[in-house]
Amino acid sequence: MKFYKSLFTTNLFYYCIFAMAALFIVSFFIKPIYPIAQYIFLGFLVYAGLDLMMLYATKNGLKITRNYPDRLSNGDYNDLKIEVINLYPISIKARVLEELPIQLQIRDFEIKNKLKKNQVEEFNYQIRPTKRGEYIFRNCNAFVKIFGLFERRYQLETEENLACYPSFLQLKKYQLLATTNRLHELGVKKIRKIGSTLEFDTIKTYTLGDEYRHINWKATAKTHRLMVNQFQDEKAQPIYSFLDMSRSMRMPFEQMTLLDYAINSSLVLSSISLLKQDKAGLLTFSKNIEKHIVADKKNHQMQLILETLYNIKTDFKESEYGKLYTYMRHHISQRSLIFLYANFETLDALNRQMNYLQLMKKSHIIVVIIFKNSELKELALQEANQSLEIYNQIIAEKFLNEKELIIQKLHQSGIQTIYTEPQNLTVNSINKYLEIKARGLI
Repeated sequence: MKFYKSLFTTNLFYYCIFAMAALFIVSFFIKPIYPIAQYIFLGFLVYAGLDLMMLYATKNGLKITRNYPDRLSNGDYNDLKIEVINLYPISIKARVLEELPIQLQIRDFEIKNKLKKNQVEEFNYQIRPTKRGEYIFRNCNAFVKIFGLFERRYQLETEENLACYPSFLQLKKYQLLATTNRLHELGVKKIRKIGSTLEFDTIKTYTLGDEYRHINWKATAKTHRLMVNQFQDEKAQPIYSFLDMSRSMRMPFEQMTLLDYAINSSLVLSSISLLKQDKAGLLTFSKNIEKHIVADKKNHQMQLILETLYNIKTDFKESEYGKLYTYMRHHISQRSLIFLYANFETLDALNRQMNYLQLMKKSHIIVVIIFKNSELKELALQEANQSLEIYNQIIAEKFLNEKELIIQKLHQSGIQTIYTEPQNLTVNSINKYLEIKARGLI
């Protein structure tokens, strides 16, 4: 039974059958062709027999091994490897068909290559998951051809379960740049230091470009050379990410929801704030307060935030900002910098929550994230030739104009905003964080 289950015929096999059948049909009318057709048929049988014998002469002619990471990064291209070893005494043609997770909806996955005797080949491919959760890779199938008439299937009958976490690849990239002070390489702008919220760090020798007003005259007199005081940003300031999990955050953009973009951004922002010696916290809410991680800078804080973000999902409820404000008054007493990841689509939606946002602003620095709909912008700029297209453009322009009014109203109320496309959210959030730190607003 195993023989029949592992044996498959190729297209070449059927092409040969059809060609010989056509030859026998022609020989019915042209008699001299009939002996030639018989010899060709016998040759085909010998060739097919040799093909089968070579395929099954080696008991285990192929070894398959998966080299997959421990987890997947949501929204990023993850590198995966399948290692195949040719144990046949001759060269073969191999193609690999991996049974990919159902979430990816990929039905035409196939990788082909030629393998020499005893060759170890790595079949590399990439996947881009767009949903958090568990991804199950089922059987891995490899098909071997030698002469081309038949294929023998080798199967790795083990499941590989990989958890898809918020974008930790993006997190590592920003962590590396932050530790080497190279965030500007990814578009994070440098902010000039202003204000006086700086803490004393060390005394060092004066170099060209240092502030004259920071010269330490006592140290200069003792060492007989110019010495200046060096300062650093104030540390241990609470930085919170507030994630709205209402139905407005279910809006899709490039196969991911706005909540997924917010999760990836808040994860990176928390990491950067910890590297800057601040305290990172998290709060998720909808109709009720769901999760609350108190701002801290303990060693396992990032792991705690990552595990919390892995499990959260949007719902179809309306957010209760009144409950959010009441909860903040009782549980967040220290003045904090709060990034509120929300999605106000209409001015009416903002007006219903505006009083609560203004009350929050009295005790904390609030940064409201508003998502820019680039698809609506493209629709508004397209050339319209029909009545329906004109109506669609007018509606798109109305929504874009309403977004601008939302931003304008927030600015008039003294509430800082980030108006950005989802794919640029992380960079713009870090920019705003560094800007507020540089200005000494917290």
